[in-house]
Amino acid sequence: MVDIKNKVVAVTGAAHGIGRALCIAAAKHGAKAVACIDIDLGGAREVSIETNGLAIQADVSSEPSIIAAINEVEGTLGPIDLFCSNAGILTQGGADVPNSDWQRIWDINVMAHVWAARHLVPRMIERGGGYLLNTASAAGLLNQIGSAPYGVTKHAAVGLAEWLAMTHGDDGIKVSVLCPQGVRTDMIAGHEDHIAAADGLLEPDEVAEACMAAIRDETFLILPHEGVRDYMRNKTADYERWIGGMRKLNRMYNDS
Repeated sequence: MVDIKNKVVAVTGAAHGIGRALCIAAAKHGAKAVACIDIDLGGAREVSIETNGLAIQADVSSEPSIIAAINEVEGTLGPIDLFCSNAGILTQGGADVPNSDWQRIWDINVMAHVWAARHLVPRMIERGGGYLLNTASAAGLLNQIGSAPYGVTKHAAVGLAEWLAMTHGDDGIKVSVLCPQGVRTDMIAGHEDHIAAADGLLEPDEVAEACMAAIRDETFLILPHEGVRDYMRNKTADYERWIGGMRKLNRMYNDS
């Protein structure tokens, strides 16, 4: 079991939504210090006041910016025990989405996790271990109607988390990957009737508490919407039938 009490926690995408809720939950569960990292420095400062933490501005689509944020956290608060690589974006559309938009969502939804691991895992191994929580999505397990870039990048995020867990578990690196469906955040605002919200919207604080419980129990796959597990089983049990069902959903979405 992992106790977050007296640990240094860093969260990206901390100004709003799940990231904000993770910061507040970490403080509530006794973290020694919480680094609130976001491109929106004003929003990060507001959360840092709530959590008595440290606000840091960083653009997670930039590796140097992530390095600078990690160095600032460790130089100010001490070694990072738990890094929540949470920032993410949604881009609607298919293969026709412009290359620049594909690259941006790839950098934020995938490479930000890669860069954080690249610069934190060696430090964590050297000091005996650490914890990485990467926010993906149920779309990383089931795909995303209406958004190829989101479905593809979230699949990659899940794949990276799996690789980190199986490669560095013996080095003391613990990994969890968060895969919710609809959560009441800015990302889903205006799309509350989207298929991703069909099983109901969770509040960010509910998702954050699910993460705290998973970290405590060292659970790899975090599914705040439990029905996702059944959807995964249906997918692997009969892929052809599952694709047919997704085609039906795609027709429903496009006709709505």
